Amino acid sequence: MLWFYRIVLYAAAPVVFVRFVWRAVYSRQYRDRLPQRLGFRLGLSPPKGGNMRRIWIHAVSVGEVNAAVPLARCLLEEPDGIHLVVTTMTPTGSLKVGQVLPEQVEHCYLPYDYPGAVRRFLDCARPDVAVIMETEIWPNYIDACSRRNIPVILANVRLSARSFRGYRRFRCLLRPVLQRVDRIAVQSDVEADRLVRLGARSSSVQVTGSIKFEVGLSADSWQAIRSVRHGFGPDRPVWVAGSTHAEEEGQVLTAFSMARKTVPDLLLILVPRHPERFEDVYRLCTRQGLSTLRRSVHSTDLPGHTDVYLGDTMGELPILIGAADVAFVGGSLVRSGGHNVLEACAAGVAVLFGPHMFNFQEISDQVLSRGAGIQVMDSDELGQAVVRLMQDSGLREQYGAAGRQFVEENRGALKQVREIVSNCL
Repeated sequence: MLWFYRIVLYAAAPVVFVRFVWRAVYSRQYRDRLPQRLGFRLGLSPPKGGNMRRIWIHAVSVGEVNAAVPLARCLLEEPDGIHLVVTTMTPTGSLKVGQVLPEQVEHCYLPYDYPGAVRRFLDCARPDVAVIMETEIWPNYIDACSRRNIPVILANVRLSARSFRGYRRFRCLLRPVLQRVDRIAVQSDVEADRLVRLGARSSSVQVTGSIKFEVGLSADSWQAIRSVRHGFGPDRPVWVAGSTHAEEEGQVLTAFSMARKTVPDLLLILVPRHPERFEDVYRLCTRQGLSTLRRSVHSTDLPGHTDVYLGDTMGELPILIGAADVAFVGGSLVRSGGHNVLEACAAGVAVLFGPHMFNFQEISDQVLSRGAGIQVMDSDELGQAVVRLMQDSGLREQYGAAGRQFVEENRGALKQVREIVSNCL
């Protein structure tokens, strides 16, 4: 069935090209590296002599990069040395790689899944092992790696019920592709069952848990958190709403206005998910008469009259979460599926999220069952929950402590995935 996928892929090429050109018009980051999307000018160094092995890790965007970072750092500690190539699909993912991984890690955009582009990328990267983070299934890449005897590992795989229903329609295509994947490291027994039902070999599937539980803050990060918190005013109540989406910021601001009736000196840190929306969100806040400052402009002490602090810098959300008293995880009041709650849990910050958490269903359910977070249904409940937590420091500490313990008890996936990669090498 690979031939059918390729026919559809080539038929869709004009649409893909027009969509990319449209993005490139408004974003230099897309425009400057257009050749890489087709497998040209990748900028990767040729293989060196000796025993140094080359590992390719693919992480689509910021969320996948966050999961890939602990694995990348772990692999770089290999005694024989590792040459690491990390690919992403988005400018934000690319920027994140540059911020958090050492300079010796090479990065480029992953070319689109067209046979010619795939061939050019593999000829240039020459990986000994391919690690694809989470549920990214690229048939032509997997087929080409299999033909070149390059082991393919799907790592940290999660497959929601919604995604499973969608993939099941294409089972006849997915089955031969999944059969060529050497190892699949899944987050839970539920995902394992779903992958096998889609056609993966049961012998290739291993339940490892989620690498995202390896999240943590370094000593330097805690120092930055203390500095940021001091700039807010050590006694001022602070609420962060992170990774928010379009049509969600309005609900957050409604909840903020409600909460300030009871907690008048409340500061809201608002961090949109997508950088291209920073300006729109800034205008939304100012139109509502809120005194709004941007972190990119005001990174030190905030004036006491500041209502909203807009997090318009990249890579600093964990710092801003750690500096807050309460955290709301965006993408959950709208039908985007939510985002990772574990950063807040690891920082010991009471976490809130909305009803739409299907991308992180199992983890969010566990957070609720452990008493580490609160789920709200709408902006009214969000405002009420913020007030309740701000008025009760003991309750905040209870949720924060439960979150830290939850993360600590579920670490261990990283070690298992590293062993899988080492075995494939």
